[in-house]
Amino acid sequence: MEKRTKILAIALIVVGMLFTIFTFYFYQIYSTPNILVDKDDAYIYVRKGLTFEEFRTDLYKNKVVHDLVSFGFVAKLLDLEGEMKPGRYHFKRNMTNPEAVRMLRSGEQKPLRVTFNNIRTTEELAEKLSGKLMLEKDELLKLLEDENYVKEMGFSKETAGLMFIPNTYELYWTVKADDLVKRMKKEYDKFWNESRKAKAAEIGLSPVEVAVLASIVEAEASLSSEYPVVAGVYLNRMNRHMRLEADPTLVFAHGDFEIRRVLDKHKEIDSPYNTYKYAGLPPGPIRLPATNAIDAVLNHEKHNYIFFCAKEDFSGAHNFASNLAEHSRNARKYHRALNKARIYK
Repeated sequence: MEKRTKILAIALIVVGMLFTIFTFYFYQIYSTPNILVDKDDAYIYVRKGLTFEEFRTDLYKNKVVHDLVSFGFVAKLLDLEGEMKPGRYHFKRNMTNPEAVRMLRSGEQKPLRVTFNNIRTTEELAEKLSGKLMLEKDELLKLLEDENYVKEMGFSKETAGLMFIPNTYELYWTVKADDLVKRMKKEYDKFWNESRKAKAAEIGLSPVEVAVLASIVEAEASLSSEYPVVAGVYLNRMNRHMRLEADPTLVFAHGDFEIRRVLDKHKEIDSPYNTYKYAGLPPGPIRLPATNAIDAVLNHEKHNYIFFCAKEDFSGAHNFASNLAEHSRNARKYHRALNKARIYK
């Protein structure tokens, strides 16, 4: 009897010890920091089609997870297996296993700040955005070049890019192309408030036409301080039914953005973007204009200038003229400077 009691007592002690050890281990894997232990926060991207096993291995290789076994154990307990939910996840310093697993399981991702500017074409736009987001370049291009799709939003495929007003936006990395376009359309509508639309109407242009003109102004003027003056020149020309004769439209028509000196041969191209040959605005923007260029058109400077030419000091500033004789003198000075600098094309 005594022997049996001793055996039972020992068994109870062993069970108690095992229970204590298991409880301690369970507490450890649940409550002890296991993510980026004593390291800085990190954003981890989970691409489409990535399995948990692949993801777990990546985390360990990049030293995000300290104890891979405990992380895998908790993931299994909380049913995080198979294909992962794509996203950009914020892994915080000293995160516990359950915190990380629940975040991944719920797909609780953090948006990122996406900035785009200095964009000439929708292809360039799609290229830039596909480099920052999970979407494919061709997905976005297909929508922006779909005449019926963009027509519903009030654009043509030549002007569709204008929905993407250069700025910084908070977007989810996994945003779909259609959702992105709709988001940009909302931002576009927000920008074009009643005040701006009223100013556009005052100068006889639609918001799209204002933006197309703004794209020319921005491409033409290196100094933003000159935007309102240059905008005034083009509006004066339009009001007098003169062709815009804007050199940047020729560069765009040729698709050669290395051209530094526009020559007579460049003016021969038969393109609707050739404003030397065709009157009025081109069918679309020659770049995605910044908000200050759009506002410069809406708040253009009122003057009598109808010509302008880059200054011969290459400062980026321009000489403005109200008659052809004065403009010709300015042009000769600039051409002499180009020749002296050996800029022939």
